[in-house]
Amino acid sequence: MASIHDVAKEAGVSVATVSKVINHYPDVSDKTRKKVKSAIELLRYRPNAIARGLVTGRSWTVGVLINIPFTNPYVAELLEGIKTALENSGYDLMRLSARLNDESYSFIDHCESRNLDGVVIFGVERDHRIIGELIRSDIPTMFVDTDVMGNRVGNITSDNVNGVHMAVSHLYGLGHRDIAYIAGTLGHTVAERRLQGYKQGLADCSIEYRDKYLEVCDYSFEGGMVAMRKLLHLQSPPTAVVCTSDMAAMGAIHEIEAWGFSVPGDVSVVGFDNIFEAKVFKPSLTTVNQNIHNIGARSIEHLISMIENPEYSPPEIMEPASLVIRQSTGKVKVSEDQSR
Repeated sequence: MASIHDVAKEAGVSVATVSKVINHYPDVSDKTRKKVKSAIELLRYRPNAIARGLVTGRSWTVGVLINIPFTNPYVAELLEGIKTALENSGYDLMRLSARLNDESYSFIDHCESRNLDGVVIFGVERDHRIIGELIRSDIPTMFVDTDVMGNRVGNITSDNVNGVHMAVSHLYGLGHRDIAYIAGTLGHTVAERRLQGYKQGLADCSIEYRDKYLEVCDYSFEGGMVAMRKLLHLQSPPTAVVCTSDMAAMGAIHEIEAWGFSVPGDVSVVGFDNIFEAKVFKPSLTTVNQNIHNIGARSIEHLISMIENPEYSPPEIMEPASLVIRQSTGKVKVSEDQSR
């Protein structure tokens, strides 16, 4: 088996230079880097991970803690983005489990016992005690959809306010004035931002906010069904609904059709996420696109920058949102009285 000394001899460089190429140091010329990589391929050299750790002081492993069900399609797209960013980085990924409801549990100890270089966190709210632990620690951390910052802590999220605002404006343009909103769990950062977007959207369209048109769910298909059922029981049901997630929107559509109504003929529905299923669902779902794959990839890219450069300022990133218009929204249905 070839050693790092063999690679150095073949490439005509020092062992230190080979080590710099392997560990992605920037102060190596492209010409030298190509020579070293060619020698590595020729000799089929495989760096020893333990030895690399001793040289760099790193484990070349990052952790990801996702505190929502893995059955949620959002998680699959987020992880795919993380995987894409890691492919050529030299880092491995460890999925973390955490006893978040155990007061004696230390997440910092958990990370340090696994010698992690940094972590990505999704689904942990800003008032949870591990947030303070991470802010006070030296562990590079990127939060997804939790707006906290620290010395070694950054975050990335979508433009949740503007995303829902665009959805309301779209429905207003189709003639809808009775626009309901199925929100996520209130009190959570993302849910509050999206509710803010709904209220601002109504105000900018000169529509009065009405409590009866607000329901709350847990982002799931079943939650969307239950929330939509309550809206349909109203004496004056809405003609359009904006939902806090695509899964909730699909559940809402299922419930609308179970009542014998059509989408968008009787009720228009907008989701939020633009997961893969949104375009193959029937009817295909008008939704707010938040580019989940890019959020996952950028969270890792900035995390690695923090790991490799202690002077790198943790970022606070807002990914732009856009509206994808499909079949689930249409012009408001004109009643017989209105058409006379």
